[in-house]
Amino acid sequence: MPSLLFCGPKMAACGMVISIWGVIMLGMLGIFFSTNSAVLIEDVPFTEEDIWEDKQPPQRIYALYRQVGINCFIAAAIYVAVGAISLCQVRLNKRQEYMVT
Repeated sequence: MPSLLFCGPKMAACGMVISIWGVIMLGMLGIFFSTNSAVLIEDVPFTEEDIWEDKQPPQRIYALYRQVGINCFIAAAIYVAVGAISLCQVRLNKRQEYMVT
């Protein structure tokens, strides 16, 4: 029977720690971008046309804030998936540790 184990216990634990940090960090960034935090204006990809050609001045910039916030939430979801895979690997490593061959 083929094993689904493809990384060792230390690498799986490291993957879990990194994914927990990524979910926390990107989740908070997504929230701050969704609330149009002024501190993060340097991270919003806008051009001068977005500022000068906007009929309702802040709306185009707010749309860019929302898009970056959605991208942060998508990246956080990817980190959740990586964390789930790492958790499975930790459990498979524990099970293999107790098997007698």
